Amino acid sequence: MTERYTLRAITPDEFEAFCAVPVQAFNDNESPAEVNEHERIVFEFDRSLAALDGDAIVGTTAAYSFQLTVPGAITAAGGVTFVSVLPSHRRRGILSAMMRHQLADIAARGEAIAALYASEAGIYGRYGYGSASGQLRLTIRRGDGALRPATAGPGPGHGPVQLRGAEPSELRTELAKVYDSVVPRRPGMIARDERWWQAVLDDPEFVRRGMSPQKCLLAGDASGPRGYALYRTRPDWDEDGLPYGGLSVRELVATDAAATAALWADLLTRDLIGEVVARNRPVDDPLLDLLADRRRARAYLTDGLWIRLIDVGAALRQRRYSSAAEVRSQLAAPPSAGLVSERKDGTLARLSAAMYSDPAPWCPSTF
Repeated sequence: MTERYTLRAITPDEFEAFCAVPVQAFNDNESPAEVNEHERIVFEFDRSLAALDGDAIVGTTAAYSFQLTVPGAITAAGGVTFVSVLPSHRRRGILSAMMRHQLADIAARGEAIAALYASEAGIYGRYGYGSASGQLRLTIRRGDGALRPATAGPGPGHGPVQLRGAEPSELRTELAKVYDSVVPRRPGMIARDERWWQAVLDDPEFVRRGMSPQKCLLAGDASGPRGYALYRTRPDWDEDGLPYGGLSVRELVATDAAATAALWADLLTRDLIGEVVARNRPVDDPLLDLLADRRRARAYLTDGLWIRLIDVGAALRQRRYSSAAEVRSQLAAPPSAGLVSERKDGTLARLSAAMYSDPAPWCPSTF
């Protein structure tokens, strides 16, 4: 394979050709120019990798340089993205060659962890990745969003929560302050620099998918911001002429329970809204306990962030543990990686207890 297909990084003038491959592989129909300009905001050309058949790009992958929260620490990680092979070049070993090359590059950069979102759950286990977090899709219909009365208090050490809406770009500093305060406390979260905030707040037409421009609701008090929600809306009426608009929560982050409750209480009681959908929420989302009836959230669980330990020793040393556990392990190469067998009763239970994380891992950033 390596003799027939060249693997190398791309140059900026090859970006459009590079982006055309995932468009075909993922059956997309978005405007290429608009998508490409959005992707350029955070793209790292020195971490790109293209497979070429002659002069044509037929396979792609790339990575981002992340600071990833693990239990008790923040560590460097390679965020894998843009993984695709043209339909005409499948089953030729191109993906495997790109994965091997990329994993070696991540190791050479001193990153002990690689992370990605899997387009299909069956692909990445063979390369040593495993699902490391879950995520929920919550769907709350009109009348189902009542919160328990106990959630209405301001919380210890805080004044009453005040809400205000504004253009997201006008609240860039406040959003970052809230997000940065939460990042160290939640495993799976990724620190955001100026480029990533620019990407989050960038609002091209193709990301709206028929909904409104991105909106922002900020929660705070006299001491400063305590939470925010980024969301979109869509007006609609049902066949009986009754309002049934949609509200889609892109991201809701808060520093305390009272701010969380205030944001949800507002979003779940909007006039003319028939359904609120929140995707990519943590498996221990506080909303489930805030609701008077948690079943009304209609929670659907799927996999979230996938992790590959590049340097196992370094990765295990960089995190903290909930309890002590003396465990001996023997590592296996893919495709057996990720499978665990217990030779002494109780070993896995002790290891699971030691690696337990509260709160649960969650990555609100997609890449």
